[in-house]
Amino acid sequence: MEPSPQTAKPAGYAWFVLFVLFLVYVLNFLDRQLLSILAKPIQDELGVTDGQLGMISGLYFAVFYCFISIPVGWLADRTNRTKVVAFACALWSAATVACGLSASYPQLVAARMSVGVGEAGGVPPSYAIISDYFHSRSRGIAFGLFNLGPPVGQALGVAFGASIAAAYSWRYAFIVLGVVGVVMALVVFFTVREPKRGGLDKVAVAPTQKAGFWSTLRMFFSRPVLVLTALACGAVQFVTYASLNFTTLLLMREKAMALQEVAVWYALVVGIGMSAGMLISGRLVDAFAPRAKSAYAWIPAIGLLCAIPPFIGFVHAADWQTAVLFLIGPMFFNYFYLSPAVALVQEAVAPHERVMSGALLLLVMNLIGLGLGPTYLGAASDWLRSVSPDHSLQLAFYSLVPFYVLAAVLFMVLAGKLRKHGLTPSGEPS
Repeated sequence: MEPSPQTAKPAGYAWFVLFVLFLVYVLNFLDRQLLSILAKPIQDELGVTDGQLGMISGLYFAVFYCFISIPVGWLADRTNRTKVVAFACALWSAATVACGLSASYPQLVAARMSVGVGEAGGVPPSYAIISDYFHSRSRGIAFGLFNLGPPVGQALGVAFGASIAAAYSWRYAFIVLGVVGVVMALVVFFTVREPKRGGLDKVAVAPTQKAGFWSTLRMFFSRPVLVLTALACGAVQFVTYASLNFTTLLLMREKAMALQEVAVWYALVVGIGMSAGMLISGRLVDAFAPRAKSAYAWIPAIGLLCAIPPFIGFVHAADWQTAVLFLIGPMFFNYFYLSPAVALVQEAVAPHERVMSGALLLLVMNLIGLGLGPTYLGAASDWLRSVSPDHSLQLAFYSLVPFYVLAAVLFMVLAGKLRKHGLTPSGEPS
């Protein structure tokens, strides 16, 4: 049964779909971050430098992930989105298994690129599917719950990945979690129904209306609000992806944290801190955005400014216990941006353009954040090794603070645009 436009509260099946897509997102992020979680044993066995690690977890991955997501988004806007998600999940999971079988750095690079190709088809179609199962008045919390995928995936990756690696080998962690992903792809294929496009919007999309590739591309990049949203998110992700890809290495190499301790304490900080930030920001958007569209921007801006002091404390701490305590702050506040940004873009465009618009949002913010953030931090650490051989990564982390400020400023500019123009549900400036 299709959701009714008049239904204010989502149906039970809508929550089931959200839960299944959330599990897929958990695996998406878990497989993506497993490399950074197991960076130390991988470095020890394959002999890769911080710079090489930054390239494989950053630029190499992002180039394939970002550019494949555009044609995949266009295809999903015109075909069955749930089948696209299922196929993508199977592909990146099989590639994750290949990571565990890699015997050299070039083989690991090829496997990680394949993971990027698969993951390109996971998140953008999920955004659009959720938008067609949840009314605009409940999309903030729906996306808040869906966006728990990264923190839960990161936390489970730390807990299970580090535990498996400590007990057996880092290779087993990739293989086991990759097989789980293949099973999850089958669950999506057989249980998630394709919803009616725009069925919960004030103006539903006609069944014959299809998204044009170039028209959607022009629409997205001609609208300052959408471009500003993507750039601001990119600046945030420059910090978050750089940090996530090297935090475990910093804790183990420079703050004497053992892999078993990482599996417990760092996993708890990631799971609780990031999840709370996602949920609370989603609730705040649902509460304030109906009255002021600028809430989509000032909520992330405030969160970023609040994250700076504890981030500095985390980097400066002399031992891992103090560092982990400070890390709760940035883990909580860093992720105030994601749910508001996704909800804004999904509300701002027409229903038949949602998947590709979500893909374009991911293209910009991941090229900047995922592509450049880890690549920059790894290269900075290698360069600073001649200055401070024992604390080069710590010094590189300090250099991320200006990017916090830049991201907050971009969101403040976006808040001004939204306060001046606003957005109607159809996506046109009001």
